[in-house]
Amino acid sequence: MPSYASESKPKSNSKSEQKSESQWESRSRRERDLRGLLDPVGTVLLTVECQRGVVGPDGALPELAREARTSGVLDNVARLVAAAHAGGVQVLHAIAERRPDGRGANHNARLFRAAERLPVRQVTGTSAVQVAPPIEVAEEDLIVRRLHGLSPLAGTDVDALLRNLGCRTLVVAGVSANVAVPNAVFDAVNLGYTVVVPADAIAGVPADYTPAMIRHTLALVATVATTDEVLACFGPPERRAASI
Repeated sequence: MPSYASESKPKSNSKSEQKSESQWESRSRRERDLRGLLDPVGTVLLTVECQRGVVGPDGALPELAREARTSGVLDNVARLVAAAHAGGVQVLHAIAERRPDGRGANHNARLFRAAERLPVRQVTGTSAVQVAPPIEVAEEDLIVRRLHGLSPLAGTDVDALLRNLGCRTLVVAGVSANVAVPNAVFDAVNLGYTVVVPADAIAGVPADYTPAMIRHTLALVATVATTDEVLACFGPPERRAASI
C-alpha cells in the first residue's frame, strides 16, 4: 500500500525558511481580510478635497498641492477611482467650498481665517471646486459639497448617502493628512463604518508628517493598506476571483 506521508507539507529546516513561511501566511491572511472588508456591494470610495483649488497646479496651498502631485498620491487616487468605476464600487467626492460672500462659513479657528486671505479661494461655481485631473468623475459618482467645518462627514449629506447605499466599509483617500482626512476617518468610525486607508493615497505637509500620523493615529482606528492592495479587491469580478 503506497505511503502518502511525503505529500504532506514539509517542515521548514531553517529559521529563514520558517520566517519566509510565516510572512507568506501573514500576507495571505491579510489579503483574505481585505477582500472581506472590501466587498464591492458594501464599499464606498470617498475622495477628500481632491479639487483643483487644493491639489491642482495653481492650488491655494502650493506645498500641499506639490506634495500630492509629486508623491504620486493624486495619481493613486485617480487609480482607485478608475478601479472603483470598473469594479462596481460607488465613488463619492467630498468638496470643500464657500459662497462668494462667505455666508455660513466658519470663522472660529485660525485655519478658517487664513483661508480667507489665500489668493485662490474655494468659491462655489468656480473651477477651484471642480474635481482635479487626473481623477475622472463618472455619471454615477456622487459629489457632496460642504460650506462649513473641517470634516467631509459632520453636518453634510455623506452619512445619509452612505447608509442609503448600504455602505459598511469606507475607503478614504485624498487630502489632507493634517486636517480633513483624520476628521473623515474619526467621524466614519464614530458613525459605525469600517474604514480602510490606502496610505499612499493620502497627502499632507510636511511630507514626513503623513506616514507618522497614519502609523501612530489612523492605524489605531482604521485598516491601513496600499493602493495596490485595494486595487486587487476593486477589480472586475473575474480578476477578484483569480486573486483568491
